[in-house]
Parts: sequence; structure tokens; C-alpha cells
Amino acid sequence: MQVPAAGGAFELIQKEFPAPGPGHVRIRVQACGVCHSDSLTKLGHWPGIQFPRVPGHEVAGIVDEVGADVPLFKPGQRVGLGWHGGHCNFCPPCRRGDFVLCENGPISGISFDGGYADYVIAPANALALIPDDLAAVDAAPLLCAGITTFNGLRNSGARPGDTVAILGIGGLGHLAVQYAAKSGYRTVAIARGQDKGPLAKQLGAHHYIDTTTQDPAKELQKLGGASVILSTITSAKALEWVVDGLAPNGKFLLIGAPDGPVVINPFPMLLGRRSVVGWPSGTGMDSEDTMNFSALTGVRPMVETYPLEKAEEAYERMMSGKARFRVVLTTGN
Repeated sequence: MQVPAAGGAFELIQKEFPAPGPGHVRIRVQACGVCHSDSLTKLGHWPGIQFPRVPGHEVAGIVDEVGADVPLFKPGQRVGLGWHGGHCNFCPPCRRGDFVLCENGPISGISFDGGYADYVIAPANALALIPDDLAAVDAAPLLCAGITTFNGLRNSGARPGDTVAILGIGGLGHLAVQYAAKSGYRTVAIARGQDKGPLAKQLGAHHYIDTTTQDPAKELQKLGGASVILSTITSAKALEWVVDGLAPNGKFLLIGAPDGPVVINPFPMLLGRRSVVGWPSGTGMDSEDTMNFSALTGVRPMVETYPLEKAEEAYERMMSGKARFRVVLTTGN
């Protein structure tokens, strides 16, 4: 299912996939998550993107064929492909081993055709092995929404027992709450409306803050302040309202991209040695860690599935914000 031009409707096409070249594998796709970042492809918002293009960077499938110079992966293995579409090995970040910040790294579904298809060809150094007890429809969302929240939390500096607040219970947030609780953090979920409270507790949250009736910063300070606030929402104003809930040395972790500039009072940041940081997704090995942790602890996404041919409907469902909580395309492979 490809996008013929920026802003165009998805079109069903048939084409023959070539054999994978050196350092690449061909994956028989079983499931592909529909992520909000796919709008960068659909609407042509990524600088320099070339059309036609097949979106999709939450790909779960089976290795179908292996090109030359691929020592690890073999036909028949279950693998995943995420946002990180490989790395060059030679730019300064790569030379320091920080592959996710590769200056030349391709992005799945943007730099090359992604997983809204029966098959995808991808660089082998971008892949992750999927554990046997994780279904493809569950694995797919973990390759973006999962890895971004899990990887951000495990690199945040928070320790078991620390208070960690998750801002927003949606496609990212419903996974972040599970990861925080399963990691041993005192988990606080923050969202709009009392109706989200039971869901937050079901996902493992120890406390729930309703922003329609409570001041989240004040409520967090009643708990001693948050060591980490992980934001999955896009409202810049909502972020400004919560950041003062950080404890001394606390870290405000941006995962969801705000819809505008965020205004922050510098004095609490200065006097409390607080910080605001961003976090990208992660490498194939980070995706593998995410899926292994999820399989071990029972973390699973809540998904709505659509057949590949209904990619347009699935995409619109995701963009509406009404999906609970991740939309996944299935191929029947």
C-alpha cells in the first residue's frame, strides 16, 4: 500500500521484490503498526522524501531471504524492523558506538519502502530478533511506541522505588505505564478525565492524577516530586503545567513531540538542578531488549487490527485519536 505523492490516498499496487543486496535481508511481513509518525510519509513532511513511498516502521515478520555479508540472520527467523533503519558505522556518533544518532542513518518507511506491504527489504544491522512467545501483532507496536518509552525510561537514571510519572495514556502512554510499573518504579499516570483512572490502575499505575480536576504539579509534589516525568502528549501548554512537579535532580523526558514551543520557568530548573531532555527510539538491539522485557514481564500493547488492504481506513483511525490504542495492519502471511 503505497503513497503516490505527498497527501495522496493509499493505493494498492503489485510489484516484484528483488533479491536483497549485500548487508540486507528480505522480510515476509506478518504485521505492521500504524504510527502517528507515518504522517511524515503520508503528508510528505519529511525533508527530501521521495515518492512513491510505502510507509511503515513497526514491522514484524519472518526472514525470507538473506543477502551477502549478513552473518547473523537466517531464513525462517522472526525479526522486527523499527524507525531506526540502519547506520553507516563511520560518522562521529557511529564511531563512538551511538548508532541511533547516526548522521547518515536511513529511516524505515521514509528513506526506503516500509512495512505496509507483504515484503520489505531492510538493512540487516537494523533488525531485532522477536522472542517466540510474542505474537507478531503484539511485537509490531513495540518496535516504535514500545522501544521509545522503554528505552527512554531505562536510560533516565530512575531507580526502582523512585517516583516516575507518565503524562498521557494513549498509544505511547499505555505502554509507558506498564514499563514503569514492571521496572519497579512508583508509577503515577496523568491524563484527562476520571474515566482513565481504572485503566491506569489496570495497567499498573499506583496513582492517577486527573488534570481536569487536579493540578498535576502540586499533586506530584505531594508525593515528594517525580524523579522522572515522561511526556507522551503533544500539547505544549500541558507540558508547562506539569514540569514543576519534578523533584530536585528530576528529569523531564520528552517522547511525544509538542505542538509548539514549551515555555519553562528557569528558576525551579536552576535551583533544583532539574533538566529537560529528549529521547529518540533506539537501535535493533534496543528493540530486541524491549521485546524480550515485554515477553518476560507480560507487557502487551492494546491493538486494533486491519487487513493490509484497508491501510487508508487504519491510518484515518489512528489519526482520529480514537483508537485504543495502537492500530496494526496484518497481511495473513
